[in-house]
Amino acid sequence: MQVDDLILVSVDDHVVEPPHLFEGRLSARAAELAPKLVHLDSGREVWMFEGAPLPNVGLNAVAGRVPEEYGLDALAFSEMRAGCYDIDARIDDMNVNGVLGSLNFPSIAGFTGQLFMTMEDKDVAIELVRAYNDWHVDDWCGRHPGRMIPLAIPPVWDPQLMAAEVRRMADKGCFAVTFSENPEKLRMPSWHSEHWYPFLAACEETGTVICLHIGSSSSVTITAMDAPIDTMITLQPMNIVQCAADLVWSPVFRKFPNLRVALSEGGIGWVPYFLERIDYVYQHHHQWTNQDFGDLLPSEVFNRNILTCFIDDAAGMEVRHHLNLDHVHWECDYPHSDSTWPNAPEMAMRYLDGLPREDIDRITHLNAMRNFHYDPFSVIPREQCTVGALRAQAAHVDTTPVSHGTGKFQDDGIVTAMTLAERMAKQTAPAS
Repeated sequence: MQVDDLILVSVDDHVVEPPHLFEGRLSARAAELAPKLVHLDSGREVWMFEGAPLPNVGLNAVAGRVPEEYGLDALAFSEMRAGCYDIDARIDDMNVNGVLGSLNFPSIAGFTGQLFMTMEDKDVAIELVRAYNDWHVDDWCGRHPGRMIPLAIPPVWDPQLMAAEVRRMADKGCFAVTFSENPEKLRMPSWHSEHWYPFLAACEETGTVICLHIGSSSSVTITAMDAPIDTMITLQPMNIVQCAADLVWSPVFRKFPNLRVALSEGGIGWVPYFLERIDYVYQHHHQWTNQDFGDLLPSEVFNRNILTCFIDDAAGMEVRHHLNLDHVHWECDYPHSDSTWPNAPEMAMRYLDGLPREDIDRITHLNAMRNFHYDPFSVIPREQCTVGALRAQAAHVDTTPVSHGTGKFQDDGIVTAMTLAERMAKQTAPAS
């Protein structure tokens, strides 16, 4: 297979919500309390919500910047490529990258959609969740049919409301919902609790995938506050490994055997040892820990229920036969610093080259189409969906890295002199 013949569907990208996010979607009361974009005298822009600024208007939205300026910013829309927040520009950026389809996690709402859970007025809170989801499905995903995979945020404070929103979104053609890799870190019941059963039942009933993004527990793995940020970035997937163990040993997959959970941006190279380890633990300890998987091994449950996702994982490709190859998915991570944009096809081909064509097709697009109820070929002829065909539509797109400078908003009283690790910890800390 040649690079231009690939069809790429990414199950992990990110949207930076535009300033008009809630316009025309809210009651007067909800509009009064909704997040609002504020322009500071320093030039920085922040979302104000419940009397306080949210830490960052565009967390790690650095696509198109020179690598020396990568970080947790941008701090204003002017510092971002338009593709971060404008759907027409996003399609251009997907085309120039040869990417057909994209599933986008939220930014302002948090990876779990937890922004609204601390509001005292829960009627307004659920209205904001529904308005966000309607914007995402109708405006962000609906403008270019066949190009986006919708992803809902849940009202995490009420499992019954979560179930109702899952069903409402499924009726709108959305079969993915984001949630937390470890809800206990958000001061909610853990995966081992029956608390979430109404939500899980609705997801199983509708075929909705629960997407658990690394960092969606609002915690990060930091060994020491003076450790370089490289340590934290390296250890990011450790949260998802812990999540995988939590899920396998919880009652979730025995209670809901048809439920599917995606470990978003978790990688796959670690999975074979993990599968070996959970089977070893089960065989050596289940008689006193009282775990019972019937006639299955824990590894078989993992491969039945869990969808794995990776950005760049050559080792994972070498050991792919240990995984359920119908559950392996490719990711791009636009516009974050881990992203392979705008050279994703070339970078993917480094580890896809030499694989059987059927394996490549499953990993790059067929699995995403099947598992996320995504059918681009129903609206776009297949021959127009390849890397070569998409890039032919993007000759006008400039991908030259640009510089916006660094530190120009440091005196506005919001950004303080802290290490990047401290800033990430502050960014993801649960509300008190």
